[in-house]
Amino acid sequence: MTVIRRVPIETLYLGLYDGPHATPRPSDDGPIFLGIGNLTEDGQLDLSDIRHIAEEDFAAWTKRVTPQPGDIVFTYEATLNRYARIPDGFRGCLGRRLALIRPDLQKVNPLFLFYYFFGEDWRRTISKNTLSGATVDRIPLTTFPTFEVDLPCRSAQDAIASILSVYDDLIENNTRRIKILEEMARMIYREWFVNFRFPGHEKVKMVESENGLIPHGWSEKRLGDVLQLEYGKALKSEDREGGAVPVFGSSGVVGFHAESLADGPGIIVGRKGNVGSVFFCPSKFWVIDTAYYVRTSLSQYFLFFNLLTQNFLNNDAAVPGLNRNQAHSLPIIVPDATTMERFDQLVAPMFRQQTVLRELNAILTKTRDLLLPKLISGEVNVEHFESEAVAQNV
Repeated sequence: MTVIRRVPIETLYLGLYDGPHATPRPSDDGPIFLGIGNLTEDGQLDLSDIRHIAEEDFAAWTKRVTPQPGDIVFTYEATLNRYARIPDGFRGCLGRRLALIRPDLQKVNPLFLFYYFFGEDWRRTISKNTLSGATVDRIPLTTFPTFEVDLPCRSAQDAIASILSVYDDLIENNTRRIKILEEMARMIYREWFVNFRFPGHEKVKMVESENGLIPHGWSEKRLGDVLQLEYGKALKSEDREGGAVPVFGSSGVVGFHAESLADGPGIIVGRKGNVGSVFFCPSKFWVIDTAYYVRTSLSQYFLFFNLLTQNFLNNDAAVPGLNRNQAHSLPIIVPDATTMERFDQLVAPMFRQQTVLRELNAILTKTRDLLLPKLISGEVNVEHFESEAVAQNV
C-alpha cells in the first residue's frame, strides 16, 4: 500500500518567483516575454504567438529569476489554474501575472508535481485560497508556500509520472497535428489573399485601388462594412466553472458556462488586456466584457485570418483598450464570392479536423486528471509500475 504524506508545497521546491509587474517595450525579436496566453489549459507551453523583449533589456527583466528547463510556470492572477513546464532551449522571462517554482529534485519527481496541479485536490486548494478583486481574481503568493500536497513515496511518484506522461505524449502529438493544420490554412490564406495567387489568378486582371493593385472583381471596404464588433457580457468567476460552453476573454478561454452568448463558428477579438488578440471558436460560446465577438455574413474562416493581420492599435488615449470605431475603420480587401467559396471548401475540413483533435485532447486531459487521485490513493495499483521505475532508475 502506498504511504502518503501531506506536506506544504514549499518543502518541494528550491524557489518561488513571480514575474515583473510591468510590460517591457516591444521588440521584433529577442528573448521571449511569456504571457498568460502562452499557457494552455491542458498544460502545454504554446509559443506560436509570442512577444519579444530586446536583447539589451533581458538582464533587467530577469533580475528576479531566469526561467530554466524543468521549472513549472503558472498563472496566479486573472486566468487561474494554468501550468506548463519550461522546455529545453527556452530563453525568455516571465510576464505579468505569471510565477514559477523550481522543484527540488531531491524531494519530488518534478513531473509528478506538475501533474498534481491538474488534480481535484490542488484545484480545491486554489479555489479555497482565491481572492476575488474588483477586476480580477488572484491567489496570494505570500501564502502559496503553505498550500499542501499529497506526497506518496518516490517510487510511486516515478510510476505515476510515467503513467500520466503517456497521456501527455498523445496530447502533444495531437497538438502538433493541430499546429500543422493551422499553418496549412494560414499559408493558403496568405497565398490567395495577400500574394493574390488564387486558382485562376493568371486570367484575372489587376486594377488600381487605394491599397495598390487588387484583382478585378474584388472590392475595397472598411471592416465596419462587413462586420460588427459586439460587446461581450460580464460573467462572474463562479459562473465560469460549469457547463460545456467555452467562455472567452482577451486571453482566450477563461472558463465554461451553461449558456451561450453567440452561435458558432465565431470570432472573438480582445478589447482590454490582450488588445487585438483574435480567437476562433467552432461552437457556441460566451464572451466576457474584455472582448468583442464578430457578427458578419462573410466567411468566418476568411475573416479570422484577415483579423489576425489587422493593426488594432488604439490612438485614442481617452478610450482605453480597443476602440470599436477605430477597428471598424480599418481597410479590408474582399474577394469575389466564387473565390471566397472555394477557400471555405478547402479550409473548412482543416478546421473541423482541428476541432476533433482538440476534443480528443480534452478527453485525454480529463482522463489524465481523473486518474491522478486514483493512482495516489492506491485505488489503481502502481506497484507494477513502481518496480519498472526502480529497475530503469527513473
